[in-house]
Amino acid sequence: MNYQNNLDFALQLDEQDPLKGFQSQFLSPKHNGKDAIYLCGNSLGLQPATARQYISDQFKNWEELAIEGFFMGDDPWLSYHKQLTGTLAEIVGAKTEEVTIMNSLTVNLHLLMISFYKPTNKRFKILMEGGAFPSDQYAMESQARFHGHAPDEAIIEMFPREGEHILRTDDIIKTINDNAGELALVLFGGINYYTGQLFDMEAITKAAHNIGAYAGFDLAHAAGNVTLKLHDWDTDFACWCSYKYMNSGPGGISGVFVNEKHFDNKELNRFAGWWGYREDKRFLMAKGFEADKGAAGWQLSTSPIMLLTLHKAALDIFKQAGGLVPLRAKSELLTGYLEFLINSINETKGDELFTIITPKNKNERGCQLSIVCKQNAKATFNYLTENGLIGDWREPNVIRLSPVPLYNSFKQVFETGRILAASVQ
Repeated sequence: MNYQNNLDFALQLDEQDPLKGFQSQFLSPKHNGKDAIYLCGNSLGLQPATARQYISDQFKNWEELAIEGFFMGDDPWLSYHKQLTGTLAEIVGAKTEEVTIMNSLTVNLHLLMISFYKPTNKRFKILMEGGAFPSDQYAMESQARFHGHAPDEAIIEMFPREGEHILRTDDIIKTINDNAGELALVLFGGINYYTGQLFDMEAITKAAHNIGAYAGFDLAHAAGNVTLKLHDWDTDFACWCSYKYMNSGPGGISGVFVNEKHFDNKELNRFAGWWGYREDKRFLMAKGFEADKGAAGWQLSTSPIMLLTLHKAALDIFKQAGGLVPLRAKSELLTGYLEFLINSINETKGDELFTIITPKNKNERGCQLSIVCKQNAKATFNYLTENGLIGDWREPNVIRLSPVPLYNSFKQVFETGRILAASVQ
């Protein structure tokens, strides 16, 4: 794409956009009476316009059916989650039975590590990316301690080479091979929250399996953002939140992937609860846990219907949009346009005022661009906010901007470039 730094070009791209109608299906914060430019979907997605009605319908079911809502009505709560797993499986590249919806992200990360972190006296180490989101760091620290290992000894953190911002895949694979006899688990974020780097999950999984370790991923910043093929990659497990790129509300419910090859593995530990018990026998209230089929057997508690309802409102829009293929195509164009405009500012000023630390290769990133501000970083971020541009600030000098294909336009990206350019005056 030969981008141009003018409004007419941006409007032309919007006119040609097959997803242009979806912006109206989301509610945006206002700035001076107009929609703000919201480029913070990497932290919290916008509210679907249908969410309020979806919730209202369930309030009505609760009012009119009470406990019978689990078995009666148009959306019986007992099987409500099954309306979502098909769409969700397509989004993460899985078989439907490999996906379930439950809990919150870090809770699920712990539950999956109970199954897939199986340390021995010799093979007890975890490999992760350095600077992972704090929840991942804390989860792995506490899991190591739970199993009697000091975190500093059990956890290997990988950082980019000196002078670089992103990890090289070759270095990750080399580190896996160098620690072949001690690694029990390789657990990365699918996309690093700070740099926006999309890791080569297929290559990491293969390398982990080659040395006898499990491979899992926290897909908080990847699910609903980039193309995933968890089943084809032979990934062992993954989990994600739904409130970022899947727009399912603050603290929205989490999803879980478990590869079908592990369904009948009796050597895997798991913490059990009644919602993970065989559905056909669940209400017999029998003693002795028998897991439900597939990933559903990792469930614990009764499904939170209101959270599932918000998730369904958002996933229904994904279905209407045709899934990740058209969304990803637009995403690459949107993010590329933002990158072009930022680079244009540097060229105009004759100085690299903004350094993009997210990979240039579109196959190594999603929507997000992480931008290092070389001068007056916090003042620049405040200027964006004061002029109706909502992004995300990370200490000490990084602004994260994420044009989301479902609800952001090329015009908004052009306006973002204009506001950024004005901020350095």
